[in-house]
Amino acid sequence: MSSGHDPDPHLTPALTPAWPERAAWGTAPSLRAWQTAAMKDYLERLPRDYLAVATPGAGKTTFALSVASELIGRRIIDRVVVVAPTEHLKLQWAEAAARAGIPLDPTYSAGKGKISSDFLGIAVTYAGVAVNPLALRIRTERFKTLVILDEVHHAGDALSWGDGVREAFEPAAKRLALTGTPFRSDVNPIPFVTYAPGVDGVPRSVADYTYGYAHALADHVVRPVLFLAYSGEMSWRTRAGDEIAARLGEPLTKDMTNQALRTALDPAGSWIPTVLAAADKRLSEVRRHVPDAGGMVIATDQDTARAYAKILRTVTGEAPTVVLSDEKAASKKITEFTASDKRWLVAVRMVSEGVDVPRLAVGVFATTISTPLFFAQAIGRFVRARSRGETASIFLPSVPVLLGHASEMEVERDHVLGRRVIDETDIYAAENDLLAEANAGEAASSELEGLPFEALGSEATFDHVLYEGDAYGSEEEMDFLGIPGLLEPSQMKELLQQRQSDSAKAQKARHQAAAAAGNPPDTVAQVSTHEQLAVLRRELNGLVAAWYHRTGQPHGVTHAALRKECGGPAAAISNAEQLRARIDRVREWAVKKSG
Repeated sequence: MSSGHDPDPHLTPALTPAWPERAAWGTAPSLRAWQTAAMKDYLERLPRDYLAVATPGAGKTTFALSVASELIGRRIIDRVVVVAPTEHLKLQWAEAAARAGIPLDPTYSAGKGKISSDFLGIAVTYAGVAVNPLALRIRTERFKTLVILDEVHHAGDALSWGDGVREAFEPAAKRLALTGTPFRSDVNPIPFVTYAPGVDGVPRSVADYTYGYAHALADHVVRPVLFLAYSGEMSWRTRAGDEIAARLGEPLTKDMTNQALRTALDPAGSWIPTVLAAADKRLSEVRRHVPDAGGMVIATDQDTARAYAKILRTVTGEAPTVVLSDEKAASKKITEFTASDKRWLVAVRMVSEGVDVPRLAVGVFATTISTPLFFAQAIGRFVRARSRGETASIFLPSVPVLLGHASEMEVERDHVLGRRVIDETDIYAAENDLLAEANAGEAASSELEGLPFEALGSEATFDHVLYEGDAYGSEEEMDFLGIPGLLEPSQMKELLQQRQSDSAKAQKARHQAAAAAGNPPDTVAQVSTHEQLAVLRRELNGLVAAWYHRTGQPHGVTHAALRKECGGPAAAISNAEQLRARIDRVREWAVKKSG
Protein backbone atom coordinates (compact mmCIF):
# COMPACT_ATOMS: atom_id res chain seq x y z
CA MET A 1 0.00 0.00 0.00
CA SER A 2 1.09 3.49 -0.61
CA SER A 3 1.54 5.57 2.49
CA GLY A 4 1.39 9.07 1.12
CA HIS A 5 4.29 11.43 0.59
CA ASP A 6 7.59 10.19 1.91
CA PRO A 7 9.87 12.74 3.56
CA ASP A 8 13.17 13.50 1.86
CA PRO A 9 15.63 10.99 3.39
CA HIS A 10 18.39 13.60 3.19
CA LEU A 11 16.40 15.90 5.46
CA THR A 12 15.71 13.28 8.13
CA PRO A 13 18.76 10.99 8.25
CA ALA A 14 18.07 9.97 11.86
CA LEU A 15 14.66 8.53 11.03
CA THR A 16 14.81 5.19 9.25
CA PRO A 17 11.76 4.25 7.19
CA ALA A 18 8.81 2.58 8.89
CA TRP A 19 6.62 -0.23 7.64
CA PRO A 20 4.61 -0.42 5.44
CA GLU A 21 6.94 0.23 2.48
CA ARG A 22 9.47 1.82 4.79
CA ALA A 23 11.84 -0.68 6.30
CA ALA A 24 11.05 -4.15 5.05
CA TRP A 25 14.15 -6.34 4.97
CA GLY A 26 16.42 -5.18 2.18
CA THR A 27 14.50 -1.98 1.44
CA ALA A 28 16.12 0.30 4.04
CA PRO A 29 19.80 1.00 4.65
CA SER A 30 19.48 0.06 8.30
CA LEU A 31 17.03 -1.09 10.92
CA ARG A 32 15.92 1.13 13.74
CA ALA A 33 17.91 0.91 16.92
CA TRP A 34 15.31 -1.13 18.79
CA GLN A 35 14.91 -3.52 15.85
CA THR A 36 18.67 -4.03 15.69
CA ALA A 37 18.89 -4.61 19.46
CA ALA A 38 15.98 -7.06 19.42
CA MET A 39 17.48 -8.88 16.41
CA LYS A 40 20.83 -9.18 18.19
CA ASP A 41 19.16 -10.53 21.31
CA TYR A 42 17.12 -13.04 19.33
CA LEU A 43 19.97 -14.32 17.17
CA GLU A 44 22.31 -14.70 20.14
CA ARG A 45 19.84 -16.92 21.99
CA LEU A 46 17.73 -18.40 19.14
CA PRO A 47 14.92 -19.38 21.55
CA ARG A 48 12.01 -21.51 20.45
CA ASP A 49 9.56 -18.91 21.78
CA TYR A 50 10.14 -15.14 21.74
CA LEU A 51 7.73 -12.34 22.73
CA ALA A 52 8.45 -8.85 21.37
CA VAL A 53 6.32 -6.05 22.77
CA ALA A 54 6.58 -2.84 20.74
CA THR A 55 4.24 0.12 20.66
CA PRO A 56 1.95 0.45 17.59
CA GLY A 57 3.82 2.10 14.75
CA ALA A 58 7.28 1.07 15.95
CA GLY A 59 7.87 -1.49 13.20
CA LYS A 60 7.07 -4.94 14.58
CA THR A 61 6.46 -6.30 11.08
CA THR A 62 9.86 -5.19 9.86
CA PHE A 63 11.50 -6.83 12.87
CA ALA A 64 9.63 -10.10 12.35
CA LEU A 65 10.40 -10.26 8.62
CA SER A 66 14.05 -9.52 9.37
CA VAL A 67 14.13 -12.45 11.80
CA ALA A 68 12.42 -14.70 9.26
CA SER A 69 14.85 -13.73 6.50
CA GLU A 70 17.84 -14.41 8.74
CA LEU A 71 16.52 -17.79 9.90
CA ILE A 72 15.80 -18.82 6.31
CA GLY A 73 19.29 -17.73 5.29
CA ARG A 74 20.81 -19.84 8.07
CA ARG A 75 18.60 -22.81 7.08
CA ILE A 76 17.18 -22.91 10.61
CA ILE A 77 13.68 -22.76 9.14
CA ASP A 78 12.31 -23.35 5.66
CA ARG A 79 8.66 -22.27 6.00
CA VAL A 80 6.83 -19.31 7.53
CA VAL A 81 3.28 -19.11 8.88
CA VAL A 82 1.89 -15.69 9.81
CA VAL A 83 -1.22 -15.56 12.00
CA ALA A 84 -2.97 -12.16 11.98
CA PRO A 85 -6.16 -10.84 13.63
CA THR A 86 -8.00 -9.72 10.47
CA GLU A 87 -8.38 -10.55 6.80
CA HIS A 88 -7.16 -7.08 5.90
CA LEU A 89 -4.02 -7.38 7.99
CA LYS A 90 -3.37 -10.85 6.60
CA LEU A 91 -3.16 -9.28 3.13
CA GLN A 92 -0.89 -6.52 4.41
CA TRP A 93 1.47 -9.12 5.87
CA ALA A 94 1.59 -10.95 2.53
CA GLU A 95 2.40 -7.68 0.72
CA ALA A 96 5.15 -6.73 3.18
CA ALA A 97 6.62 -10.24 3.14
CA ALA A 98 6.71 -10.24 -0.67
CA ARG A 99 8.75 -7.04 -0.61
CA ALA A 100 11.06 -8.74 1.86
CA GLY A 101 11.59 -11.69 -0.48
CA ILE A 102 9.38 -14.10 1.50
CA PRO A 103 6.31 -14.86 -0.66
CA LEU A 104 3.30 -15.90 1.44
CA ASP A 105 -0.07 -17.23 0.28
CA PRO A 106 -2.83 -15.13 1.95
CA THR A 107 -5.61 -17.17 0.31
CA TYR A 108 -4.77 -20.39 2.15
CA SER A 109 -7.64 -21.99 4.02
CA ALA A 110 -7.53 -24.89 6.47
CA GLY A 111 -7.72 -28.23 4.71
CA LYS A 112 -6.54 -26.76 1.41
CA GLY A 113 -3.47 -28.99 1.47
CA LYS A 114 -0.50 -28.08 -0.70
CA ILE A 115 0.20 -24.56 -1.85
CA SER A 116 2.06 -23.34 -4.91
CA SER A 117 5.81 -23.93 -4.87
CA ASP A 118 6.17 -20.20 -5.48
CA PHE A 119 5.32 -19.57 -1.81
CA LEU A 120 7.51 -19.99 1.27
CA GLY A 121 4.52 -20.01 3.58
CA ILE A 122 1.02 -18.84 4.33
CA ALA A 123 -0.84 -16.03 6.10
CA VAL A 124 -3.97 -16.95 8.07
CA THR A 125 -6.24 -15.41 10.70
CA TYR A 126 -6.75 -16.57 14.29
CA ALA A 127 -10.35 -17.41 13.39
CA GLY A 128 -9.10 -19.43 10.42
CA VAL A 129 -6.76 -21.42 12.66
CA ALA A 130 -9.62 -22.27 15.01
CA VAL A 131 -11.66 -23.74 12.12
CA ASN A 132 -9.23 -26.61 11.51
CA PRO A 133 -6.15 -26.54 13.76
CA LEU A 134 -5.29 -30.17 12.93
CA ALA A 135 -4.68 -29.34 9.24
CA LEU A 136 -2.29 -26.56 10.24
CA ARG A 137 -0.59 -28.80 12.79
CA ILE A 138 0.13 -31.39 10.08
CA ARG A 139 1.53 -28.66 7.83
CA THR A 140 3.66 -27.28 10.69
CA GLU A 141 5.09 -30.74 11.42
CA ARG A 142 6.08 -31.34 7.79
CA PHE A 143 8.49 -28.41 7.66
CA LYS A 144 10.91 -26.52 9.88
CA THR A 145 8.37 -23.78 10.49
CA LEU A 146 8.60 -20.29 11.96
CA VAL A 147 5.19 -19.17 13.22
CA ILE A 148 4.74 -15.40 13.57
CA LEU A 149 1.82 -14.67 15.90
CA ASP A 150 0.93 -11.07 15.16
CA GLU A 151 -0.84 -9.19 17.98
CA VAL A 152 -0.79 -12.43 19.93
CA HIS A 153 -3.17 -11.11 22.59
CA HIS A 154 -5.94 -11.84 20.07
CA ALA A 155 -5.34 -15.53 20.69
CA GLY A 156 -7.38 -14.90 23.83
CA ASP A 157 -10.34 -13.24 22.08
CA ALA A 158 -12.17 -16.59 22.26
CA LEU A 159 -11.22 -19.76 24.07
CA SER A 160 -11.44 -21.71 20.80
CA TRP A 161 -8.89 -19.35 19.23
CA GLY A 162 -6.33 -19.93 21.96
CA ASP A 163 -6.90 -23.67 21.96
CA GLY A 164 -6.62 -23.76 18.17
CA VAL A 165 -3.36 -21.81 18.15
CA ARG A 166 -1.89 -24.08 20.81
CA GLU A 167 -2.89 -27.26 18.98
CA ALA A 168 -1.85 -26.08 15.53
CA PHE A 169 1.58 -24.68 16.36
CA GLU A 170 2.83 -26.74 19.29
CA PRO A 171 5.23 -28.65 16.94
CA ALA A 172 6.67 -25.46 15.33
CA ALA A 173 10.45 -25.11 15.23
CA LYS A 174 10.26 -21.42 16.17
CA ARG A 175 7.45 -19.16 17.39
CA LEU A 176 7.75 -15.37 17.33
CA ALA A 177 4.93 -13.58 19.17
CA LEU A 178 4.33 -9.86 18.57
CA THR A 179 2.07 -7.40 20.34
CA GLY A 180 1.70 -3.69 20.90
CA THR A 181 -0.78 -4.07 23.77
CA PRO A 182 -0.07 -7.20 25.82
CA PHE A 183 -2.74 -6.52 28.42
CA ARG A 184 -6.20 -8.07 28.46
CA SER A 185 -9.04 -7.84 30.95
CA ASP A 186 -9.57 -11.58 31.10
CA VAL A 187 -7.24 -14.05 32.75
CA ASN A 188 -6.88 -16.78 30.13
CA PRO A 189 -3.17 -17.47 29.46
CA ILE A 190 -2.08 -16.42 25.97
CA PRO A 191 -0.56 -19.40 24.10
CA PHE A 192 3.25 -19.63 24.01
CA VAL A 193 3.67 -16.61 26.32
CA THR A 194 5.76 -17.05 29.47
CA TYR A 195 4.23 -15.98 32.79
CA ALA A 196 6.15 -15.41 36.02
CA PRO A 197 4.94 -14.43 39.52
CA GLY A 198 5.21 -10.73 40.31
CA VAL A 199 6.03 -9.24 43.71
CA ASP A 200 2.41 -9.87 44.70
CA GLY A 201 2.65 -13.51 43.66
CA VAL A 202 0.24 -13.05 40.74
CA PRO A 203 1.60 -14.35 37.39
CA ARG A 204 2.37 -11.74 34.74
CA SER A 205 3.45 -12.02 31.13
CA VAL A 206 7.20 -11.78 30.56
CA ALA A 207 8.42 -10.18 27.33
CA ASP A 208 11.80 -10.99 25.80
CA TYR A 209 12.07 -7.47 24.39
CA THR A 210 9.98 -4.40 25.17
CA TYR A 211 9.91 -1.11 23.27
CA GLY A 212 7.29 1.16 24.80
CA TYR A 213 5.55 4.31 23.59
CA ALA A 214 7.69 6.61 25.76
CA HIS A 215 10.92 5.17 24.34
CA ALA A 216 9.58 5.28 20.78
CA LEU A 217 8.50 8.89 21.27
CA ALA A 218 11.97 9.85 22.48
CA ASP A 219 13.44 8.16 19.40
CA HIS A 220 11.01 9.99 17.07
CA VAL A 221 9.70 6.62 15.92
CA VAL A 222 6.10 7.54 16.79
CA ARG A 223 4.22 10.83 16.85
CA PRO A 224 3.28 12.60 20.07
CA VAL A 225 -0.48 12.77 20.64
CA LEU A 226 -2.48 15.91 21.41
CA PHE A 227 -5.83 14.96 23.00
CA LEU A 228 -8.59 17.57 22.67
CA ALA A 229 -11.38 16.87 25.17
CA TYR A 230 -14.91 18.24 24.65
CA SER A 231 -17.63 18.39 27.29
CA GLY A 232 -21.06 20.00 27.08
CA GLU A 233 -24.61 19.89 28.37
CA MET A 234 -26.58 16.68 27.68
CA SER A 235 -30.26 15.86 28.17
CA TRP A 236 -32.06 12.55 27.80
CA ARG A 237 -35.26 10.76 28.84
CA THR A 238 -35.38 7.54 30.84
CA ARG A 239 -37.89 4.70 30.37
CA ALA A 240 -39.90 6.13 33.27
CA GLY A 241 -40.29 9.36 31.32
CA ASP A 242 -37.93 11.40 33.51
CA GLU A 243 -35.88 14.01 31.70
CA ILE A 244 -32.30 14.25 32.95
CA ALA A 245 -29.76 16.98 32.23
CA ALA A 246 -26.08 16.66 33.07
CA ARG A 247 -22.72 17.94 31.94
CA LEU A 248 -20.46 15.47 30.19
CA GLY A 249 -17.35 14.89 32.27
CA GLU A 250 -18.74 15.94 35.63
CA PRO A 251 -18.80 13.29 38.38
CA LEU A 252 -21.81 11.05 37.65
CA THR A 253 -22.88 7.49 38.34
CA LYS A 254 -21.64 4.90 35.85
CA ASP A 255 -25.07 4.58 34.22
CA MET A 256 -25.50 8.35 33.92
CA THR A 257 -22.00 8.71 32.47
CA ASN A 258 -22.83 6.07 29.86
CA GLN A 259 -26.11 7.77 28.99
CA ALA A 260 -24.47 11.20 28.82
CA LEU A 261 -21.79 9.77 26.51
CA ARG A 262 -24.39 8.13 24.27
CA THR A 263 -26.28 11.42 24.13
CA ALA A 264 -23.11 13.23 23.06
CA LEU A 265 -22.47 10.68 20.30
CA ASP A 266 -26.05 10.86 18.98
CA PRO A 267 -25.76 12.32 15.45
CA ALA A 268 -29.10 14.10 15.91
CA GLY A 269 -27.66 16.33 18.64
CA SER A 270 -25.28 19.27 18.40
CA TRP A 271 -22.24 17.69 20.09
CA ILE A 272 -21.06 15.53 17.19
CA PRO A 273 -21.47 18.20 14.46
CA THR A 274 -19.57 20.72 16.60
CA VAL A 275 -16.72 18.33 17.34
CA LEU A 276 -16.50 17.11 13.73
CA ALA A 277 -16.31 20.71 12.55
CA ALA A 278 -13.55 21.45 15.07
CA ALA A 279 -11.66 18.31 14.01
CA ASP A 280 -11.91 19.36 10.37
CA LYS A 281 -10.49 22.78 11.25
CA ARG A 282 -7.60 21.03 12.96
CA LEU A 283 -7.10 18.82 9.90
CA SER A 284 -7.00 21.89 7.65
CA GLU A 285 -4.27 23.39 9.85
CA VAL A 286 -2.28 20.15 9.78
CA ARG A 287 -2.62 19.88 5.98
CA ARG A 288 -0.98 23.28 5.60
CA HIS A 289 2.24 21.56 6.68
CA VAL A 290 1.42 17.91 5.85
CA PRO A 291 -0.56 18.09 2.57
CA ASP A 292 -1.73 14.47 2.52
CA ALA A 293 -2.78 14.27 6.19
CA GLY A 294 -6.06 12.46 6.72
CA GLY A 295 -8.58 12.06 9.51
CA MET A 296 -10.60 9.11 10.82
CA VAL A 297 -13.80 8.98 12.86
CA ILE A 298 -14.24 5.79 14.90
CA ALA A 299 -17.97 5.07 15.20
CA THR A 300 -19.82 2.49 17.29
CA ASP A 301 -22.21 1.10 14.67
CA GLN A 302 -23.15 1.31 11.03
CA ASP A 303 -26.10 3.68 11.38
CA THR A 304 -24.13 6.29 13.30
CA ALA A 305 -21.19 5.88 10.90
CA ARG A 306 -23.40 6.75 7.95
CA ALA A 307 -24.91 9.67 9.87
CA TYR A 308 -21.44 10.97 10.77
CA ALA A 309 -20.45 10.70 7.12
CA LYS A 310 -23.41 12.90 6.11
CA ILE A 311 -22.41 15.49 8.71
CA LEU A 312 -18.81 15.47 7.47
CA ARG A 313 -19.98 15.92 3.90
CA THR A 314 -21.92 19.00 4.98
CA VAL A 315 -18.94 20.34 6.95
CA THR A 316 -16.25 19.68 4.33
CA GLY A 317 -18.12 19.56 1.03
CA GLU A 318 -16.43 16.21 0.35
CA ALA A 319 -17.93 12.77 0.83
CA PRO A 320 -15.79 10.76 3.30
CA THR A 321 -14.83 7.13 2.81
CA VAL A 322 -17.04 4.88 4.95
CA VAL A 323 -15.71 1.46 6.00
CA LEU A 324 -18.13 -0.90 7.73
CA SER A 325 -16.89 -3.92 9.65
CA ASP A 326 -18.91 -6.48 7.69
CA GLU A 327 -18.27 -5.16 4.19
CA LYS A 328 -16.42 -7.40 1.76
CA ALA A 329 -14.96 -4.30 0.13
CA ALA A 330 -13.51 -2.96 3.41
CA SER A 331 -9.88 -3.80 2.55
CA LYS A 332 -10.18 -2.28 -0.92
CA LYS A 333 -11.67 0.93 0.49
CA ILE A 334 -8.89 1.25 3.07
CA THR A 335 -6.24 0.69 0.39
CA GLU A 336 -7.79 3.32 -1.87
CA PHE A 337 -8.06 5.84 0.97
CA THR A 338 -4.44 5.20 1.94
CA ALA A 339 -3.21 5.93 -1.58
CA SER A 340 -5.37 9.06 -1.96
CA ASP A 341 -5.31 12.48 -0.35
CA LYS A 342 -8.97 12.41 0.73
CA ARG A 343 -9.69 14.15 4.01
CA TRP A 344 -11.84 11.77 6.06
CA LEU A 345 -12.43 8.09 6.72
CA VAL A 346 -15.34 6.92 8.90
CA ALA A 347 -14.90 3.41 10.29
CA VAL A 348 -16.99 1.07 12.43
CA ARG A 349 -14.68 -0.57 14.96
CA MET A 350 -12.10 -1.15 12.24
CA VAL A 351 -9.41 -0.28 14.71
CA SER A 352 -7.14 -2.65 16.61
CA GLU A 353 -4.93 -3.71 13.70
CA GLY A 354 -7.46 -3.49 10.90
CA VAL A 355 -6.76 0.03 9.67
CA ASP A 356 -3.18 0.91 8.87
CA VAL A 357 -3.00 4.30 7.16
CA PRO A 358 0.25 6.14 8.01
CA ARG A 359 -1.11 9.48 6.79
CA LEU A 360 -3.83 9.53 9.47
CA ALA A 361 -3.09 12.52 11.69
CA VAL A 362 -6.45 13.58 13.15
CA GLY A 363 -8.92 11.28 14.88
CA VAL A 364 -12.35 11.52 16.47
CA PHE A 365 -13.01 8.86 19.12
CA ALA A 366 -16.79 8.68 18.76
CA THR A 367 -17.55 5.23 20.14
CA THR A 368 -18.92 3.96 23.44
CA ILE A 369 -16.27 1.20 23.59
CA SER A 370 -13.84 2.29 26.28
CA THR A 371 -11.72 -0.72 27.28
CA PRO A 372 -7.99 0.05 27.68
CA LEU A 373 -7.14 -2.45 24.94
CA PHE A 374 -9.56 -0.94 22.42
CA PHE A 375 -8.47 2.63 23.23
CA ALA A 376 -4.76 1.82 22.88
CA GLN A 377 -5.30 0.04 19.57
CA ALA A 378 -7.43 2.92 18.26
CA ILE A 379 -4.82 5.56 19.12
CA GLY A 380 -2.19 3.29 17.59
CA ARG A 381 -3.73 4.00 14.18
CA PHE A 382 -2.54 7.62 14.38
CA VAL A 383 0.97 7.48 15.83
CA ARG A 384 3.09 6.12 12.98
CA ALA A 385 5.82 8.69 12.36
CA ARG A 386 6.79 9.55 8.80
CA SER A 387 8.84 12.69 9.38
CA ARG A 388 10.08 14.71 12.32
CA GLY A 389 7.59 17.03 13.97
CA GLU A 390 4.31 15.41 12.94
CA THR A 391 1.74 15.37 15.75
CA ALA A 392 -1.41 13.28 16.07
CA SER A 393 -4.54 15.12 17.23
CA ILE A 394 -7.33 13.07 18.81
CA PHE A 395 -10.75 14.55 19.66
CA LEU A 396 -12.63 12.70 22.39
CA PRO A 397 -15.50 13.09 24.84
CA SER A 398 -14.50 14.50 28.22
CA VAL A 399 -15.36 11.43 30.28
CA PRO A 400 -13.11 10.13 33.08
CA VAL A 401 -12.38 6.68 31.68
CA LEU A 402 -11.20 8.00 28.29
CA LEU A 403 -9.22 10.87 29.79
CA GLY A 404 -7.62 8.34 32.12
CA HIS A 405 -6.54 6.19 29.17
CA ALA A 406 -5.23 9.29 27.38
CA SER A 407 -3.11 10.37 30.34
CA GLU A 408 -1.59 6.89 30.66
CA MET A 409 -0.32 6.50 27.11
CA GLU A 410 3.23 5.90 28.31
CA VAL A 411 2.38 3.26 30.93
CA GLU A 412 3.64 -0.20 30.02
CA ARG A 413 1.41 -3.11 31.03
CA ASP A 414 1.73 -6.85 31.29
CA HIS A 415 -1.00 -9.45 31.02
CA VAL A 416 -1.96 -10.41 34.56
CA LEU A 417 -3.33 -13.85 35.39
CA GLY A 418 -5.67 -14.12 38.34
CA ARG A 419 -8.57 -16.51 38.20
CA ARG A 420 -8.69 -18.43 34.94
CA VAL A 421 -11.82 -18.22 32.79
CA ILE A 422 -12.83 -21.82 32.21
CA ASP A 423 -15.68 -21.63 29.71
CA GLU A 424 -17.35 -19.32 27.22
CA THR A 425 -20.14 -18.34 29.64
CA ASP A 426 -17.93 -17.68 32.66
CA ILE A 427 -19.42 -14.66 34.43
CA TYR A 428 -15.94 -13.52 35.41
CA ALA A 429 -14.86 -13.02 31.79
CA ALA A 430 -14.30 -9.27 31.61
CA GLU A 431 -13.86 -8.97 27.85
CA ASN A 432 -17.22 -8.84 26.07
CA ASP A 433 -15.94 -9.96 22.65
CA LEU A 434 -16.39 -6.51 21.12
CA LEU A 435 -13.01 -6.71 19.45
CA ALA A 436 -13.62 -10.28 18.39
CA GLU A 437 -16.87 -9.23 16.71
CA ALA A 438 -15.19 -6.36 14.89
CA ASN A 439 -12.24 -8.44 13.73
CA ALA A 440 -14.49 -11.29 12.61
CA GLY A 441 -16.47 -8.82 10.50
CA GLU A 442 -19.76 -9.24 12.33
CA ALA A 443 -22.36 -6.51 12.24
CA ALA A 444 -21.59 -4.01 14.96
CA SER A 445 -24.12 -3.10 17.61
CA SER A 446 -23.84 -0.98 20.71
CA GLU A 447 -22.91 -2.82 23.86
CA LEU A 448 -25.47 -0.62 25.59
CA GLU A 449 -28.27 -1.60 23.22
CA GLY A 450 -31.46 -2.41 25.04
CA LEU A 451 -31.03 0.04 27.90
CA PRO A 452 -34.10 2.28 28.28
CA PHE A 453 -32.90 5.59 26.93
CA GLU A 454 -33.79 8.44 24.57
CA ALA A 455 -31.37 11.21 23.70
CA LEU A 456 -33.05 14.63 23.70
CA GLY A 457 -30.27 17.07 22.95
CA SER A 458 -26.61 17.94 23.34
CA GLU A 459 -24.17 20.78 22.94
CA ALA A 460 -20.38 20.66 22.77
CA THR A 461 -17.95 22.95 24.51
CA PHE A 462 -14.17 22.78 24.38
CA ASP A 463 -12.88 21.52 27.72
CA HIS A 464 -9.10 21.17 27.70
CA VAL A 465 -6.09 19.60 26.01
CA LEU A 466 -4.06 16.67 27.31
CA TYR A 467 -0.46 16.40 26.17
CA GLU A 468 2.14 14.07 27.68
CA GLY A 469 -0.10 13.64 30.73
CA ASP A 470 -0.50 17.39 31.41
CA ALA A 471 -3.78 19.31 30.99
CA TYR A 472 -3.99 22.75 29.36
CA GLY A 473 -7.02 25.00 29.26
CA SER A 474 -7.87 28.21 27.44
CA GLU A 475 -10.88 30.39 26.75
CA GLU A 476 -10.13 30.22 23.03
CA GLU A 477 -10.60 26.88 21.31
CA MET A 478 -8.56 28.06 18.32
CA ASP A 479 -5.53 28.41 20.59
CA PHE A 480 -5.25 24.65 20.12
CA LEU A 481 -6.98 23.98 16.79
CA GLY A 482 -4.53 26.39 15.15
CA ILE A 483 -1.36 24.75 16.45
CA PRO A 484 1.02 24.14 13.50
CA GLY A 485 1.07 20.67 12.01
CA LEU A 486 4.84 20.28 12.37
CA LEU A 487 6.34 20.78 15.84
CA GLU A 488 8.89 18.84 17.85
CA PRO A 489 7.54 17.48 21.18
CA SER A 490 9.53 20.03 23.19
CA GLN A 491 8.24 22.86 20.98
CA MET A 492 4.68 21.62 21.41
CA LYS A 493 4.97 21.61 25.20
CA GLU A 494 6.49 25.09 25.24
CA LEU A 495 3.75 26.43 22.96
CA LEU A 496 0.96 24.92 25.08
CA GLN A 497 2.42 26.38 28.28
CA GLN A 498 2.79 29.80 26.67
CA ARG A 499 -0.76 29.86 25.31
CA GLN A 500 -2.22 28.80 28.65
CA SER A 501 -0.20 31.49 30.43
CA ASP A 502 -1.27 34.15 27.90
CA SER A 503 -4.92 33.13 28.28
CA ALA A 504 -4.76 33.35 32.06
CA LYS A 505 -3.12 36.80 31.91
CA ALA A 506 -5.68 38.09 29.42
CA GLN A 507 -8.57 36.91 31.55
CA LYS A 508 -7.06 38.44 34.67
CA ALA A 509 -6.56 41.75 32.85
CA ARG A 510 -10.22 41.79 31.79
CA HIS A 511 -11.36 41.18 35.36
CA GLN A 512 -9.09 43.96 36.65
CA ALA A 513 -10.44 46.35 34.01
CA ALA A 514 -14.00 45.53 35.03
CA ALA A 515 -13.14 46.12 38.67
CA ALA A 516 -11.48 49.45 37.85
CA ALA A 517 -14.63 50.51 36.03
CA GLY A 518 -16.47 50.08 39.30
CA ASN A 519 -18.86 47.38 38.20
CA PRO A 520 -17.58 44.05 39.58
CA PRO A 521 -20.48 41.61 40.11
CA ASP A 522 -20.33 41.27 43.90
CA THR A 523 -23.58 39.42 44.40
CA VAL A 524 -25.88 37.07 42.57
CA ALA A 525 -28.33 39.93 42.21
CA GLN A 526 -25.78 41.88 40.17
CA VAL A 527 -25.31 39.06 37.68
CA SER A 528 -27.51 39.72 34.68
CA THR A 529 -28.68 36.15 34.10
CA HIS A 530 -28.43 32.73 35.64
CA GLU A 531 -26.87 31.59 32.37
CA GLN A 532 -23.76 33.63 33.20
CA LEU A 533 -23.34 31.75 36.45
CA ALA A 534 -23.93 28.44 34.69
CA VAL A 535 -21.19 29.24 32.18
CA LEU A 536 -18.75 30.11 34.97
CA ARG A 537 -19.60 26.95 36.92
CA ARG A 538 -19.07 24.84 33.81
CA GLU A 539 -15.70 26.48 33.21
CA LEU A 540 -14.67 25.93 36.82
CA ASN A 541 -15.83 22.31 36.80
CA GLY A 542 -13.98 21.68 33.55
CA LEU A 543 -10.74 23.08 35.01
CA VAL A 544 -11.18 21.06 38.21
CA ALA A 545 -11.68 17.93 36.07
CA ALA A 546 -8.52 18.76 34.10
CA TRP A 547 -6.64 19.26 37.37
CA TYR A 548 -7.82 15.83 38.50
CA HIS A 549 -6.53 14.16 35.35
CA ARG A 550 -3.24 15.99 35.73
CA THR A 551 -2.65 15.41 39.46
CA GLY A 552 -5.05 12.65 40.52
CA GLN A 553 -6.50 14.97 43.19
CA PRO A 554 -10.25 14.26 43.61
CA HIS A 555 -12.69 16.94 42.47
CA GLY A 556 -14.04 17.50 46.00
CA VAL A 557 -10.57 18.04 47.45
CA THR A 558 -9.77 20.59 44.74
CA HIS A 559 -13.04 22.47 45.27
CA ALA A 560 -12.36 22.54 49.02
CA ALA A 561 -8.82 23.87 48.44
CA LEU A 562 -10.17 26.61 46.18
CA ARG A 563 -12.76 27.65 48.78
CA LYS A 564 -10.05 27.78 51.42
CA GLU A 565 -7.75 29.95 49.29
CA CYS A 566 -10.35 32.17 47.65
CA GLY A 567 -13.12 32.19 50.24
CA GLY A 568 -16.84 32.01 49.60
CA PRO A 569 -19.51 29.30 49.74
CA ALA A 570 -19.88 26.13 47.64
CA ALA A 571 -19.67 26.63 43.87
CA ALA A 572 -23.39 25.94 43.44
CA ILE A 573 -24.27 29.14 45.35
CA SER A 574 -21.17 31.25 44.68
CA ASN A 575 -21.48 34.54 42.84
CA ALA A 576 -19.69 35.35 39.58
CA GLU A 577 -16.72 37.09 41.19
CA GLN A 578 -16.12 34.16 43.53
CA LEU A 579 -16.30 31.70 40.63
CA ARG A 580 -13.91 33.79 38.54
CA ALA A 581 -11.44 33.97 41.42
CA ARG A 582 -11.40 30.17 41.67
CA ILE A 583 -11.02 29.83 37.90
CA ASP A 584 -8.04 32.19 38.00
CA ARG A 585 -6.52 30.27 40.89
CA VAL A 586 -6.74 26.91 39.09
CA ARG A 587 -5.09 28.46 36.04
CA GLU A 588 -2.32 29.86 38.25
CA TRP A 589 -1.76 26.37 39.68
CA ALA A 590 -1.56 24.93 36.18
CA VAL A 591 0.93 27.53 34.92
CA LYS A 592 3.07 27.16 38.06
CA LYS A 593 3.11 23.36 37.74
CA SER A 594 3.93 23.53 34.03
CA GLY A 595 6.75 25.95 34.69
